[in-house]
Amino acid sequence: QVQLVESGGRLVQAGGSLRLSCAASGRTFSSYGMGWFRQAPGKEREFVAAISWSGGNTLYADFVKGRFTISRDNAKNTVYLQMNSLKPEDTAVYYCAADASKTGWDPYEYDYWGQGTQVTVSS
Repeated sequence: QVQLVESGGRLVQAGGSLRLSCAASGRTFSSYGMGWFRQAPGKEREFVAAISWSGGNTLYADFVKGRFTISRDNAKNTVYLQMNSLKPEDTAVYYCAADASKTGWDPYEYDYWGQGTQVTVSS
């Protein structure tokens, strides 16, 4: 089992920045691919970014490329999402997830999920 707890979400103005954190506990964090997803009201959960177990490979949704950066610190059992140049359409609940087998964009392939953290971007 892996337990995931997100933090860092809050209200921010458009153009601002936030860093989300996802702290993991349980089984070996460093062996899991990690992803960030988001879900806005009335919309399906969508992929944001993912990072391999070593941190050597990353994957981003087109709408965040150049604005968001995913990273991880295996010594701290934590994955981060640095979000810059935030837009009102980035408003959503952001979830982190762990994948035991690979790193990808499909939420159905992830094994463990956190409870989410709310990000609200005002215009």
